[in-house]
Amino acid sequence: MSIEQEVKKRRTFGIISHPDAGKTTLTEKLLLFGGAIRSAGTVKGKKTGKFATSDWMKVEQERGISVTSSVMQFDFDGFKINILDTPGHEDFSEDTYRTLMAVDSAVMVIDAAKGIEPQTLKLFKVCRMRGIPIFTFINKLDRVGKEPFELLEEIEETLDIETYPMTWPIGMGPSFFGIINRKDKTINPFKEDELLQLNDDYSLESPHPIEADSAFQNALEEFMLVEEAGDEFDADKIATGDLTPVFFGSALSTFGIEEFLDTYVDFAPSPMPRNTTEESKVAPTDEAFRGFIFKIQANMDPRHRDRIAFLRVVSGKFERGMDTTLARTSKKHKITRATMFMADDKETVNEAYAGDIIGLYDTGNFQIGDTLYGQNGKVTFEALPQFTPELFMKVSAKNVMKQKHFYKGIEQLVQEGAIQYYKTVHTNQPILGAVGQLQFEVFEHRMKHEYNTDIIMEPIGKKIARWVENQDDIKDAMSTSRSNLVLDRYDNKVFLFENEFATRWFSEKYPEIKLYNLL
Repeated sequence: MSIEQEVKKRRTFGIISHPDAGKTTLTEKLLLFGGAIRSAGTVKGKKTGKFATSDWMKVEQERGISVTSSVMQFDFDGFKINILDTPGHEDFSEDTYRTLMAVDSAVMVIDAAKGIEPQTLKLFKVCRMRGIPIFTFINKLDRVGKEPFELLEEIEETLDIETYPMTWPIGMGPSFFGIINRKDKTINPFKEDELLQLNDDYSLESPHPIEADSAFQNALEEFMLVEEAGDEFDADKIATGDLTPVFFGSALSTFGIEEFLDTYVDFAPSPMPRNTTEESKVAPTDEAFRGFIFKIQANMDPRHRDRIAFLRVVSGKFERGMDTTLARTSKKHKITRATMFMADDKETVNEAYAGDIIGLYDTGNFQIGDTLYGQNGKVTFEALPQFTPELFMKVSAKNVMKQKHFYKGIEQLVQEGAIQYYKTVHTNQPILGAVGQLQFEVFEHRMKHEYNTDIIMEPIGKKIARWVENQDDIKDAMSTSRSNLVLDRYDNKVFLFENEFATRWFSEKYPEIKLYNLL
């Protein structure tokens, strides 16, 4: 099969939502429906010991949340689908933002009772900024929630995007009967096996007791209104992210999943071109192999302390054993060990194409944002987003005899990108920076359970971090309690300012020092 044919078979999407909307549950049921797993776990599976496939980290299983992106691949109807399940918690937005750089479309999960929530809105804006096509799954229809028209109106007004319901619910909560499939005018009952067929006049082809139900009649009237007065279906608008197909269902019950997948593979884009630092684009069908690393994960297998770099294939064909070049260092790397993923389960991959996500075993050579290319494929892709931290902690090992484990843990966890590492200029006291408090809690948990090291964390508080363009012009006297000078992991000089007033005062006193933030 040619590279072009392989590319057309790929679909790569990220799942975004507010915490508890059902994102990880939907991921799990997609895998189940696609035949990738035999039985589904639940996110909060403490009593049964059966957890969601994508929540493979111990801390995720204990807390019932996703704190790191997971990558999974399965086959469906002749397509190869790559799912990236992202953290829903806002403290881990940076991981989600970088993951969205590696997908070609997104699935937005909305809780039918809560509608658009803050994290959903934030991540949706990232998708719109990048022009990513968005498919919407309104979840938990088997519970009482907002009316369908109210949800559609909220999506359109809050997110400024047109909606096109591909399915329509009949009732909700205890009265939830099922969904109408708009494409073929069939009704999929929630608790029955056989589909019901609608005639052209919206009557049932065969008699059924549900016809006497007021919720059913109400749903039919709403459906007729959608058919007559709703937005028109427009595949071009889906491709540009200006119209979102909407599906109703219950991820927990694996209901509505088939309708979603059938439509998704037909209208989601195959792998898209990627921008380079040379202001050019790399097409997925280019012969030369190229890819970029958007995530690094330590200890996916605690028994082997492995470190995996997640690479999105952008063009060409990856082959195990091939020679590649790391753009940042111009060094050659022969890739002899590469894997495909089912969350933390891995299998050796011999070849991969644009859209695929592969894991490279790493001994510390790779960084987030790195570009790898094969023969005659020299290029560097545009930088991935990096957040400026707002909260800071001094950190040290509780047991001085554990210093080696302590520094190894810091080094490997910092390379994952969830937290940032700094040190004081003269004493090298480690300081951690993060966007949210939960990142520190996860760091402490992982240091204890993955590196067998208890740590002491001393809050420094909220600071304004600013990097320095003209490094050589910095003098020790510029560092005060209100403008503390530290070094980042690359030994770049960074000021941690107490507040906005201190930042302005410093800029007025030292106008020759050019300050900047990361994002």
